[in-house]
Amino acid sequence: MKPEEIPIIDVSALESGDGADLQRVADELCSAAQTVGFFYIENHGVSQLLIEEVLVLARQFFNATEEEKRAVAISPFHRGWLRLGEAQMYGNPEPDFKESFVWGLDIKEDDSDFQAGDRLLAPNRWPGFIPGMREKLVTYFQEAQICGQRLLKAFATGLDIDPEFFLKDFNKPVSRGSLIYYPPQESPPVEHFGAGAHTDYGTLTLLYQDEVGGLEIKEKSGAWLSATPIKGTYVVNVGDLLARWSNDRFESTSHRVVSSTNRARYSLGMFVDPNWDAIVEPITIAGEASKYEPVRCADYINERYNEAFAYRNTKVSSNVN
Repeated sequence: MKPEEIPIIDVSALESGDGADLQRVADELCSAAQTVGFFYIENHGVSQLLIEEVLVLARQFFNATEEEKRAVAISPFHRGWLRLGEAQMYGNPEPDFKESFVWGLDIKEDDSDFQAGDRLLAPNRWPGFIPGMREKLVTYFQEAQICGQRLLKAFATGLDIDPEFFLKDFNKPVSRGSLIYYPPQESPPVEHFGAGAHTDYGTLTLLYQDEVGGLEIKEKSGAWLSATPIKGTYVVNVGDLLARWSNDRFESTSHRVVSSTNRARYSLGMFVDPNWDAIVEPITIAGEASKYEPVRCADYINERYNEAFAYRNTKVSSNVN
């Protein structure tokens, strides 16, 4: 795989929703998902001004004092601030060298799904020391969610199935947004990673990178390929749940972040998933056997959380200083 083999796909036709251009983009997206598992998208419909404003908020948040950030420390429901060392990708010997701030659909304490528990829906933890952060992140979440759902509709079109196939249970999605901060390093050890090698859990990840870079994708040969930042684009990758949903037609590709410069790195992650109770049953064609049993979205993602985050996993917690 050469760098130019991570496709850059203009997805502006997805907004109009029909015609030959839509089919062409759908076919390009499916081809990328089936061969690389990663691609860039441009003209994606998310406001560039909003993206830049959210990056400013990310810098403000992560440059705050530890005491201020601790006031919105990660909740048992995976909302809030994850400090250095609280995320460790499965199979990696060291925690990730990063901080994150996680939020999702903005619901209230009396929401019935939150009250029921184990549904990946919970009130967000908004820092009071950054006025306007809630409003900006709620708007960003909405715009990025729309973009992700357009991509899923295009995937269904490219697979020649009902265009709404992946979107039947998306009225209350368990998608998460994440502000991510990789601190600068003067002399990082070779084995030290901002995010260790992993595949993502859910359906789709939309990542906006700043200019520092560091994201690497694992080729089938085992070599690592840099996903160079391209201003105005998202890097999108297929997650394990979508690979499972497609009966492995789509690739969920291992990737990592190498923190090897003395510059701080910031990125915006959007992890797009359906409702908590969506049943993910692999797509099969006539004569094809399903490779996986049906699974409920919340059950699958919760299980993966338990493997990766210190506040849920005593094994990981023992590695946090």
